[in-house]
Amino acid sequence: MGRQRTPKNVPVEPEAGVLGPVAGTFATDTGTAELIPDGDNPNGWLLMLNGVQSSHVDLADPLRLDFEYMRWIMALVQDRWAAGEKLKTLNLGGAACSMPRFLVAAYPQSRNVVVEIDGKLANYVRDWFELPRAPLLKIRVGEAREVTETLAEASRDLIIRDVFSGAKTPHALTTAEFTATARKVLIPGGVYVVNCGDSPALVTARREAATIAAAFTYTAIIADPPMLKGRRSGNIIIAGSDAPLGDGAGLARVLLGGAMPAQLWDDAKVRQFGRSAVVLTDE
Repeated sequence: MGRQRTPKNVPVEPEAGVLGPVAGTFATDTGTAELIPDGDNPNGWLLMLNGVQSSHVDLADPLRLDFEYMRWIMALVQDRWAAGEKLKTLNLGGAACSMPRFLVAAYPQSRNVVVEIDGKLANYVRDWFELPRAPLLKIRVGEAREVTETLAEASRDLIIRDVFSGAKTPHALTTAEFTATARKVLIPGGVYVVNCGDSPALVTARREAATIAAAFTYTAIIADPPMLKGRRSGNIIIAGSDAPLGDGAGLARVLLGGAMPAQLWDDAKVRQFGRSAVVLTDE
């Protein structure tokens, strides 16, 4: 007898002992997770969290990233570090762990910690996507700021913040105080990179740019031109470091050659962008 059908979009528990992705909507600690097969790729799966597109995974190719903003972040990483370097990374926000899977494949000697607030979701994605195990990829269940504050100084090469509650990053992860904590956890010359979601007014992006620029010597922004011109809502990648970011022509060329061409703004342009914005603080 085949599996009993469940009404569409009614959250269920995955069947015990079933490994690998199965289309459906599943209850998590913080809401629902929906797995949708990629109609264009037999190995692809889209993960929706609480009705919002969150991640895409290609089971056959961890180096394939369907979300453009993830490709931009990984282009920045690969511009800074050569393939095979021994990186220690902290990924705030796990979802399907698309970027940590990429980092394991591109940097086989890397050690990647993912912080995910939803413990049930973390268990699901391990079963669904056969994620690499610790020490290559460790999922730590907890709140991103609380976990970051427990880490040793100068213990990470790279911190990626990709945390959302709905369409927004929780305020506590955007402030000068948290940014200072992230900088402490980075090694000298390490990179802090955030995925900032914003509307055409770009108020949030300007404030995040000002906040990161106040903490780091060098900054950079990556986004597509319509987003930077305030013509649509979407993602802006903002990075900070105490070493230059994308100062050669290579990164800009890679970004322009993508499926959605993106611009790279240098430190001077980022500071000009955030010049009139107020730095975000805990208060």
